[in-house]
Amino acid sequence: SCCKKKNVSRDSSKREWKPLEDRSCTDLPWLLIFLLFCIGMGFICGFSVATGAAARLVSGYDSYGNICGQKNAELESIPNSGMDHTHRKYVFFLDPCNLDLINRKIKSEALCVAACPRQELKTLSDVQKFAEMNAGSALCHYKLKPSEYTSSKASSLCPKLPVPASVTSAPIPFFHRCAPVNISCYAKFAEALITFVSDNSVLHRLISGVMASKEIILGLCLLSLVLSMILMVIIRYISRVLVWIVTILVILGSLGGTGVLWWLYAKQRKSPKETVIPEQLQIAEDNLRALLIYAISATVFTVILFLIMLFMRKRIALTIALFHVAGKVFIHLPLLVFQPFWTFFALVLFWAYWIMTLLFLGTTGSAVKNDQGFVEFRVSGPLQYMWWYHVVGLIWISEFILACQQMTVAGAVVTYYFTRDKRNLPFTPILASVNRLVRYHLGTVAKGSFIITLVKIPRMILMYIHSQLKGKENACARCMLKSCICCLWCLEKCLNYLNQNAYTATAINSTNFCTSAKDAFVILVENALRVAAINTVGDFMLFLGKVLIVCSTGLAGIMLLNYQQDYTVWVLPLIIVCLFAFLVAHCFLSIYEMVVDVLFLCFAIDTKYNDGSPGREFYMDKVLMEFVENSRKAMKEAGKGGAADARELKPMVGGDEEV
Repeated sequence: SCCKKKNVSRDSSKREWKPLEDRSCTDLPWLLIFLLFCIGMGFICGFSVATGAAARLVSGYDSYGNICGQKNAELESIPNSGMDHTHRKYVFFLDPCNLDLINRKIKSEALCVAACPRQELKTLSDVQKFAEMNAGSALCHYKLKPSEYTSSKASSLCPKLPVPASVTSAPIPFFHRCAPVNISCYAKFAEALITFVSDNSVLHRLISGVMASKEIILGLCLLSLVLSMILMVIIRYISRVLVWIVTILVILGSLGGTGVLWWLYAKQRKSPKETVIPEQLQIAEDNLRALLIYAISATVFTVILFLIMLFMRKRIALTIALFHVAGKVFIHLPLLVFQPFWTFFALVLFWAYWIMTLLFLGTTGSAVKNDQGFVEFRVSGPLQYMWWYHVVGLIWISEFILACQQMTVAGAVVTYYFTRDKRNLPFTPILASVNRLVRYHLGTVAKGSFIITLVKIPRMILMYIHSQLKGKENACARCMLKSCICCLWCLEKCLNYLNQNAYTATAINSTNFCTSAKDAFVILVENALRVAAINTVGDFMLFLGKVLIVCSTGLAGIMLLNYQQDYTVWVLPLIIVCLFAFLVAHCFLSIYEMVVDVLFLCFAIDTKYNDGSPGREFYMDKVLMEFVENSRKAMKEAGKGGAADARELKPMVGGDEEV
C-alpha cells in the first residue's frame, strides 16, 4: 500500500479536510518498532518454554526439582533429585494453606503423588492407610516408608493434620496440583494477600458471604449486561426522549434506593436480637453497620445529584439534539454497538497469553536452594530483567488494542459524516475502517499508544513506591508523591483525549500522528467553548446512564441479598456486583462518547472550511446545526459566550436531511 501512494500535498494550508481516496501509510517507522517489540515478547515466551518451564508449570514439580509425571535427571548438589515420577502425576503440599505468593516463597514442602486424597485425613493412621491403598501416594517425606508413618519421627516429615480433601476430577485448571476444597484454607490464603484492619475473622465472613451468594452475584452481573444493551437500544431509537427518561429514572432510582436502605436499616435495627444465635449475632451487626454506611452514602449522593441536575437543567435540551445526531450514526452503523465485545475479546486473549508467559517466567531458570532448603528456579544475568520487558509489553499492547478500537470507530464515523448521501455509504463502514487501519495507520496507533505507555509506567512506579513506603516516609515526601501521581494521571487523561482526536484527524486526512495531533489541537482550541459545553453535558448524561445501571443492579442486589442476611455479609458481594455493572455500562456507553467526540471534530472542521455557499456546502445535517445554534444561545445567556461565537450559522445547502 505504501509503495502505491500518490503525490498528495501535506501543506496544512492546502489540505482538504475530508477522507482522501488516495491514502498513504503514516508513522511507518513506529510500526516497525512495534513489530520488533512484539518479536521480543515472542522471544520471552519461547525462551521460557524452551528452557523447560512449560513442563514444570503444567505438570508441577516437588521441592527437590523433580517434575511430576516423568523421569527426571539428577541435579548437582540437590538431594532427592533425579527421581522417577512417571506414575506420580500430582503435586501434593504438606501444608497447602501456607503459600506466600507475595514474596514468591514456598513455605510448604511439595511432593509428587499418584493420587490426591478425596476425603479428609484426620490422623497419621489415616495417612498410612491412604498410602497403602494407593500405590505411589505416600503423603510423607520420600525417605519414610508407609509403615513408619505412625512412628515418633514422622510428625515433622508428614503433612499437617488434618489433611484436607482435594479436587481431582479436573486436574487441568489446577495444573495437576492437589487443590484443597476446604473454603477456610482459601480464606487463610487470602489473609496473606490482604490486610483487612486488625480482625482476620472479618475476612473469613466476607469470603464466606461471597461463596454463599455466588449464584446471586452471577445473576446480577448478567442483569447489568442486559440493562446496558437495553440502554444502547434506547439511545439508538428514542434519543429525543432518552435524556428525560434517564433523568427521571435516576432521580427516582436514587430516591427509591435511599429510601429502601433507610427502611431496611430501621427494620433490622428494630428486629429482636434475643432469638439470634451467638454465631449469627456478629454477622447481623456487620450487616447493620454496612446498611448504615450505604444509607448515609446514598443520601449524600442523592443531594449532590439534585444540585447538579438543578445547575444543568437549562442545557438538557442541547443534549437531546446531540444524542439525536449520535443516534443517526448508530442507525446507519449498527455494528458500532458490538465494538466493546471485539475489543474485550482481543484484550482477554492477550491477557491470557501474558499471564501464561508470566507463569512460565516464574518457573524458568536454574535450580537453586532457598532459605528453607527447597528448590527454586531463577534466571541469572541480563535475562533476569525479562519480566520488566514483559510488563511494558502488557501496557503498550493493551493500549494498542484500545487505540485500534478508537481508530476504527473514528474511521467509520468520519466516513458517515463526510458522505452526503447516506444511501451511498459502504456496505460495511466498520470493516472498511478496519481495512484502512490495517493497511495505512497501524504506525500511528502504535505511536499514540506508546505515548500513553510512557505516562503510565512512571505513574505505576510512583504508586508502587508510595505503597512500599507507606508509614515510613515523612509528610513532605508523601505529599510530593501524591502530587506527582495526580499530575501524571491528569496528563494521561489529557493525552487520551488528544490521541482520540488525533486518530480522527488521521482518519480524515491521512496524516501522521504529530501532524494530526497538532491540527486537532488547533481545531479544539478554536472551539474551546463549544468543546466545554458539549463534553460537559454529553459526558454528564452518559454518566447518568452508568449510574442508572449501577443503581438498578445494586437495588436488585439489595433486595435479593436481604433474604440471606442471616448468613451472608453484604459488603463484598454488593461491591463486586456494582463494580462489574459500572464496568459493563462504561464499555458500552464509551462507544457513544467516542461517536460524539468524532462528530464534534468533524463538525468543527466542516464549519471552519465550509460556509454553505456553492462549492463549499456543509456536510452536516440540520439537527446538528440547530444543536450548535442553541448551544451558542445558551452560553450567551449564561454569560459565557464570546465574540468568536457571535456569528449566525448559515443554513445547510445540499446536506443530508434524512433520518
